Amino acid sequence: MFILGINGSPNHDGNTVFLLKEALAAARESGAKTELLHVAEILQGVEPPFCEICSSTCDGVCGEGNKLGEAFDLLHRVDGIIMGSPVYFGTLSGQLKAFWDKTRVLRREKALLNVVGGAIAVGGGRFGGQETTLKAIHDMMLVQGMIIVGDGYREFDCGHQGACAQRPAMEDENGKKRAHILGRHVLEVAAATKELRIR
Repeated sequence: MFILGINGSPNHDGNTVFLLKEALAAARESGAKTELLHVAEILQGVEPPFCEICSSTCDGVCGEGNKLGEAFDLLHRVDGIIMGSPVYFGTLSGQLKAFWDKTRVLRREKALLNVVGGAIAVGGGRFGGQETTLKAIHDMMLVQGMIIVGDGYREFDCGHQGACAQRPAMEDENGKKRAHILGRHVLEVAAATKELRIR
């Protein structure tokens, strides 16, 4: 199983990345191959950095010969995605939205159909918009036909929408615990649904 983390924060070593690494570590401990993408880095040099619907249907020209295209190649191979974002004005980051809008070509190809998805959000306060951010991530995943899971696991509880933390995430013990559970849950469901994915 290949589980991909997608960092929607402009920071490579901040709170969102910390929780993503916790979730990916749990998936690795259970036998998965993992990798972490940083969307801000992927979008550098992509002009324009946001989707303008330059063709319909999408031909993916914006991903030719650059890091965006390399990300698309990875996304064609994944079994699960754990996507994380800081909370910006009650929702996900502009960087993550811009990146995901660029994946229209993957939707045309049904490349993410039945890929398992989980979400992580970090806010400045305990009730700082984490759940609305998770919901926005889930909505983007659903449009790709992905299978959404929360942070539940049989050894713990049924969970909630996903793993959430308050800054600083490295001091949020519950956030770390939920990220671990999410990583295990994404992997478990990905393994159980392998035959549903188009390869």
